[in-house]
This record gives sequence, structure tokens and C-alpha cells, in this order.
Amino acid sequence: MSADTQTILFGADSTERITAIQVGESEAVLYIRDNSGIRTQREPFRPWLLVTRREDVPESSDITELQGEGYRFLVMFPSWSEFQNALHSLHSSMADYFAYPSAEKQFLTMSGKTMFKGMSFEDVHRLQVDIETASLSSEPEAGRILMIAVADSLGFEEILEGDEKDILSKLVKVIQERDPDVIEGHNIFGFDLPFIAARARRYGVKLTFGRDGSEMRFGKERTCTIGGTSRPFVPAHVNGRHIIDTMFCVQRFDVPRGQLERYGLKECAQALGLSEPDRVHIPGDGILALWQTDPETVKVYARHDVRETARLSSLVCPAEFYLTQMVPDTYQSAATSGTGEKINSILIREYLRRRHAVPCPKPTRPILGGYTEIRTVGLVNNVVKCDVESLYPSLMLTQQIKPASDVLDVFLPALSDLTERRIRAKTKAQLADGKEKAYWEGLQSSFKILINSFFGYLGAPFNFNDPDAAEKVTTSGQAIVKKIAESIEEKGGRVIEIDTDGVYFCVPPNVVDEESEIAFVEEVGEELPTGVRLAHDGRYAAMLSLKIKNYVLVDYSGRKIFKGAAVRSRSDERFGREFISNAVDCLLKGDKRGVSRLYLELVDKIEKGLLLPEEFARRERVTKKTFESAQKKRLAAVAQGVRIGDYVNVYEKADGTVGLIEHYKGDEDRSRLLEKLYGFASRLRDVFGDEFDRLFPNPMARAKAHEAESTGQGTLNLFG
Repeated sequence: MSADTQTILFGADSTERITAIQVGESEAVLYIRDNSGIRTQREPFRPWLLVTRREDVPESSDITELQGEGYRFLVMFPSWSEFQNALHSLHSSMADYFAYPSAEKQFLTMSGKTMFKGMSFEDVHRLQVDIETASLSSEPEAGRILMIAVADSLGFEEILEGDEKDILSKLVKVIQERDPDVIEGHNIFGFDLPFIAARARRYGVKLTFGRDGSEMRFGKERTCTIGGTSRPFVPAHVNGRHIIDTMFCVQRFDVPRGQLERYGLKECAQALGLSEPDRVHIPGDGILALWQTDPETVKVYARHDVRETARLSSLVCPAEFYLTQMVPDTYQSAATSGTGEKINSILIREYLRRRHAVPCPKPTRPILGGYTEIRTVGLVNNVVKCDVESLYPSLMLTQQIKPASDVLDVFLPALSDLTERRIRAKTKAQLADGKEKAYWEGLQSSFKILINSFFGYLGAPFNFNDPDAAEKVTTSGQAIVKKIAESIEEKGGRVIEIDTDGVYFCVPPNVVDEESEIAFVEEVGEELPTGVRLAHDGRYAAMLSLKIKNYVLVDYSGRKIFKGAAVRSRSDERFGREFISNAVDCLLKGDKRGVSRLYLELVDKIEKGLLLPEEFARRERVTKKTFESAQKKRLAAVAQGVRIGDYVNVYEKADGTVGLIEHYKGDEDRSRLLEKLYGFASRLRDVFGDEFDRLFPNPMARAKAHEAESTGQGTLNLFG
């Protein structure tokens, strides 16, 4: 019989309102927020690790043998130093062991405690920080902090200005007096805190931001998981507080939505409807000059920055916050770690609570993926999307697919309970408004994040993984979605695209409004197995289908939704994005020749050097690899002095090098731009079929023809 799912998901300890923990050698300090403010509670801490063989640790160690196979010996230590020594020894001897490098995570896992129980996101005291500087680099003497804007969730707002040393001292004082649980900033890890620390060192200012009066410190570089990718960063740590970078949080928030092209604060705020009504905009390189002549405008700009950071946080951070009520980890760490790791730590916590061995991960292997197929290319009107609600989790629950190593039967009860909790939270969110609605929305989003990761967990290198179980899920999912497509066509619909758990289709002639669309989808869903629910997931006036997972939807209000890198990619140059966007407009009107005209006009414009530099500039992020990789050496040549994590706008020069756009001298590589344009047009090839080569002649062939003509070897008229 499975353990109580409340204990599985939220831990065995019910202590509420823990806002932070600080773990030392052998003691943990809990910061608990009650009606009178913050109080501390001290508890003993014993570091621990797991090994597969008793002989890998000294006989004198405090060892508990756990039931089952795998990591079956729990080793406890009296202090963090002794744990570190043992870890070094195990690593040197190449022993098989499992250990969390974070003392906070160790304490939370073994104690069954989690943070923020009994609290809503609005209960947490959050403080936002934004700095305005004379330079992007903190190294030169002149690269000073001009002012720091601070605000918090309790209504406080202030601009810290004056002598730079005084500004830094004022920041320390504000943090100590306001005593926030969380410090937030947009790119705070990549820019604000490293800059503040560098300037503080220059003046000998101690950044005693900690609740215990300790100084801020920086950890080792780690990565922030963002969908299927990760971003390196160097975390800063403040005892008794969490640091949250909203730049990472908004990227994680946007992964399933794909609605943001840029992740700068102003761009995000504007795209998400969070901007100040009278938002002040100042180019980064213009702040110093304006500060010298009009410091009041710069102050307004800085205030707008912290206000938008606060609003952005309120939108993109609650899901991670509520996950921290379940996961044995800090909020700061949970906001950058992957969901698979979160599930793993929940399962490990329960196995250790029940004194059972933790299984060793199985070798990973390629797994059969979801079924995808495109059946219709081009423009289609009156389109509906139907979607199986949580297809893979539903199949895992209905078919009882779980890891073979989950002998305590924790995995599926946790998934089932999360699903039920999410349904209840969604229902309550629909019936509520204001802060109550925000609470239930944040809660249901946190449940959704975990639910949708249970399948991916099976195929990844975690302790309870099971590639065979994962493949059973995908095989069953393929059969389901194929059945849906077959049923739609049997009933008179026309399938456009099938993608894993959903189908876009053109409705039959007798389906004329949303009500009849919903009824049609319900009729198709009646043929599916019990526990698998098909839902009406959107209706569109038109769909331009280009290739699998690449399409444009037009809703009945005329709004366009772009999906897939073929129609919109953040890495594309502006002229390419604009060409694709304008081409889509033509295709939606049925004007294929209009796309060809756009193409030929751009060819001519490129050849004559009439493109503006900002139209062909490429935005590149400077990372450590920029200066280490042989493939990046051209970029490294122009990125000297640029801070890791910042962006530069570059272009390809005719001599084969890369140049900064601010140094542009009419020397772009036009042949390369023509190749790029042809590549953009080629994304539309499937829509044009046999007409493509005639309507979009390769400009490089034209260049060769010109060369042949100049050498007397003949002519070829490609463009009429």
C-alpha cells in the first residue's frame, strides 16, 4: 500500500512559513516569518550520502543499511567538513556513491521540511534592485554606478544616489532595514550583482546583505535549465535570503508559449503588457550622457525598471515558488534547476523517509518519440485543434506504467494526486479573482510543470528512470493520436498536422460554429479509451502550414500566431524575419507571386548595398565559449572587453571577419546575405512545390552567370 501522497509531495514535516534556511557545519538556521516578522529556529544538521557497498566507507562511519538494492547504505557525518573529506575520498577511489553538494538540500531532504508552506506568493517580502552605470564594464575607473533603484512588495521605493561609495553603503542599509526574503533583478546574476561586487571591492565596502550580517558571496558556475537547453551563470548567495533572476524565470515561463523574441526587461514588459504607461526608454550607451544633463529622467527610467521587474516576477515566478513548497530545495535553486531533478528529489526524500535504498539509474538509450505527420501544406481555412489533455500522464495512470525500480509504489500515486490537485486548483482559479485567483493560478501551474515532466523523467538519467516504460508510453500515445486522426477523417474532417498529442484539422462542412466544433471533438473523443480525454483546444480562421511543426495560425480577430523556427527564429537577422513575415501576409491572401516580388526586390536591394546595417546585424551573446572555442574566434576578436552574458550586434564583413555594427563601413558580405535570403525563401519551398525554382531563382547562380558573361563564356537571364 502506497504512502500518504501528502507526505510524498510535500514532505513529512508540516512546519509552516519557513522563508529561508542557512546551513553550517552541524546546524541549520531556519528563518520563519510570523505575524511579528522574522524569527530564527536552530536545528541540528548531519550531512549524509549513499553508497552501494559498505566497504567503500570506513568501519568507524555512522552507517545505516537500508532495505532493497542500489544505494543501500546511508552514511551520516557529524559535520560538513567531515562529509567533504569523505566525498573527496570516495571520488578518488572511484566508488559508486550518491550525494547532494548542497547542504540546504541535504537538510531539507532528510528533515522532510519544505519552504513557504502555508504561504502565498504575495506573503513573501520581495525586493527589486536595478543599477544604472556609466559603462557596461565595472573595471575602468570611470565605469561607476550612477544610481541604484530599489523597490519592494510592501510599497517601498527609493533611488540611491550620490557618491558611489555612499550609494553602495546605502544599498547595504536598505537591504538590512527592509529585510526582504527575496532579492530580485533582471539579469541580476549576469550584471547587477557582479558589477556591485566589483565596485564595492574598489571602495572597501562590505556587502553585508545576509540576515546574519554576513557578506554576499559567489559560488561556482552552474547552469540554469531552460526547456531543452541550459544557460551558464555564476550564482550569488546571501545567507537567509533567495536571489531570483527574472531573466531566467521569464525564459522558463516562455518555453511552452514561445511568444517572446527577446528577453530584455523592456521587451518582455512590453510584450507581456507590463510596461509603465509613460515608460521612459534610454539606449544603454546614452545613460551616462543623459545623467550628466538630465539626471531626473534617468531616475524615472530606473524606477520604471524596478517596477517592471516586480510585475514580471509576479507573472513568471509563482509557479517556481509553489514548487518550492513541495521540492526539498531552496527557492533560488528551484528557480534554475530542471523539473526532472525536482521529481527525483521528491522520490528520494520519500524512499529515505521509509528507510529504503535508492535505485541506481539505468543506462539511457534512444526512445521512440511521439508521432508527427503533416498531411496538408499551404493555406487552409476554418481550422480546429483538438488535444488530448496530458496524454502521456493520462496513459501512465490508465495503463499503470511506472518505473520498475519503484518498489514502494510512490511514482504513480504522486502523479495521480498532482493531477487531482491541479484540476481542483484550475476550477478554483476560474471561480476566483484578484489575489485569490493569482494564488490558484500559480498553484495549478506548479502542479502542471511537475505533471508534464513525469514522462520525460522515465527516459532521463535519474535514479528511478526506466527507458522501457518510457517507450511503452510513447507507443501507446502514437496509437491514440493516429486513432484520433483516422476518426476525424472518417467523419468528414481533413487532417492538416498531427503532433504527439494533438491534431490540427479542417472541419467538415456541417460544422459551422464553436459549439458544433466542440460537439464534433467530443464525438471523436468518445472512441478513445477510458481516462483519455480529448478537448477542443483552439479555433482559427486560417492556418498556413509550411512543414511539420512550422505554421502560422490566424484567429478570428485577425491575430497571427507563429510556430516553428521556419517562420520565426530569434537568431534570424531582421531582414529575414521581415521577409518571412511579409511573405506570410501574402500567402494568407493567396498571393504567391507577391512573395516572389518581395524576394526579387530584396535581392536587388542587397546587391546594391541598400540594406541598413541594423537589418542584417546579428545579435550574439558573449559567453566563456566565445573566448575558448575555435569556432567562435571571429566573434572573440570583436568581443574583447565585453562582459560575459552581455550581447553584441555584429555583421559578416566582405573580408571574412566579423565586425561590430557600430563600426560598420559599408563592407558587409553581400554574397553571404544573398545566400541567407535564399535560405529564408527555401523555408517556404513546400508551399510552392514545382514553382519554387522559377519564382525564387538562386542569386548565387546569377552571380556565376555575371562572372561567365564578364569572361565571355555566355550569358544567362535568370530574373527576366
